[in-house]
Amino acid sequence: CSCVGEGVRGLLSTFGSSSSEHPATLVLRGFSVRDDGNLDDVTEYEVPQENPDSSSPVVFEAAGKWESWAQSVSIPHAESLLHADCDGEEVSCEISPYSSQRAGEGLCRTSRSIDTLQLSSGISIAPVLSRPHCGSREEEEEEEEHDATLHPKLKMPMSKEGTLLTTVEFQSSSHNTSLHTHLGSSVTLDCHFALAPSSSLSSLEWRRQHQGSGSSLFQYQAGSTDPAAQPKIHVDVAELLGSGDVSLSLQGVSVADEGTYICLVSTLLHQAQHIIQLHVAEPPRVRVIPAVVSFKRDVTTTLTCSIAGYYPLDVSVSWTQKTPEDEVESPLTNAHFSSHLQSRDGTYSITSYLSISSAAVRAPATYSCHVSHVALAEPISVSAHLKAPEQTGSEGLAAGFIATAIFIVVLFVVLRRR
Repeated sequence: CSCVGEGVRGLLSTFGSSSSEHPATLVLRGFSVRDDGNLDDVTEYEVPQENPDSSSPVVFEAAGKWESWAQSVSIPHAESLLHADCDGEEVSCEISPYSSQRAGEGLCRTSRSIDTLQLSSGISIAPVLSRPHCGSREEEEEEEEHDATLHPKLKMPMSKEGTLLTTVEFQSSSHNTSLHTHLGSSVTLDCHFALAPSSSLSSLEWRRQHQGSGSSLFQYQAGSTDPAAQPKIHVDVAELLGSGDVSLSLQGVSVADEGTYICLVSTLLHQAQHIIQLHVAEPPRVRVIPAVVSFKRDVTTTLTCSIAGYYPLDVSVSWTQKTPEDEVESPLTNAHFSSHLQSRDGTYSITSYLSISSAAVRAPATYSCHVSHVALAEPISVSAHLKAPEQTGSEGLAAGFIATAIFIVVLFVVLRRR
């Protein structure tokens, strides 16, 4: 991890470092993990024994339960964290220390740090680490001055091994930071939280931001029975209060629903947010008109490739030609395009035109319009077929007369020689 924040600046100056962050290690002990048969291969973490210097990480040790004090809330997706290296996952981790004074705590002060964990698979977890320590201000200052069990700068209790002992008093999580969906579909944006029995939820809000503007989609205040929600938006309040599931369901996705969604969970002491990018993509419909073209001399035919109903805007269109003698398709560069048009539903359309001149083409041939778009797993190809020229009735009679005349002449010559 990296450790950032006000408390760290003093730590960095102690070590003579000018960096804005300091290396840190987060150790999670005693949390419930589903046994998938690989737990025997897990090794215990051992605290480095060398004397700390400017490059030594600050070790935050959070346990499921310490014998002498509070019990932690559970850590979601613990299996993914445990097996991240073996699964090829990249994990980013940032710890930000802060302190807060809670009303009614009397002479006890609680040191807190918020940790942001992000896995490359899209899982994000934000646990709040805490540890109370009590006494009068004078006793606390004296303890901080003489007692080696407090970290000299972060003022948090340390174990004999030099780790900062904490519990997890609050956590929020989401298993996706980016979602892709199609128009008209339904999608669920995942967001969960859990907190210690001594804490209670104050509020929940879902917000959406897109292209510089923002709006509130759902708001719940503790004790209210009528949360404010926009149309098509649903958050199950019973699940919110019962299991901490504050996931947002969005029905009938439209282009206007694309953007950045923010799940904001607040208590009296904590505020955590998770950001989920919702991307809307709709594949194009492609049609070539006419599908069959008859070859005619001294005539130019125009093929029309209609590409419609796609989102987002970027689309790639190309033409190729292939005759029976060709082994591969030949690209064509003489196509021209209409302007992009946007429909009421937000999707786009464009038309490409290809002119075929009888003086410059060979028949039969196949002309294909190829379309690539982000919503397509592979390009769409639609073809038109140019048929070989057909003989007319007069042309057939003339050819028959000529063939007959040649046959008679040949027969006459043979008979004369005899």
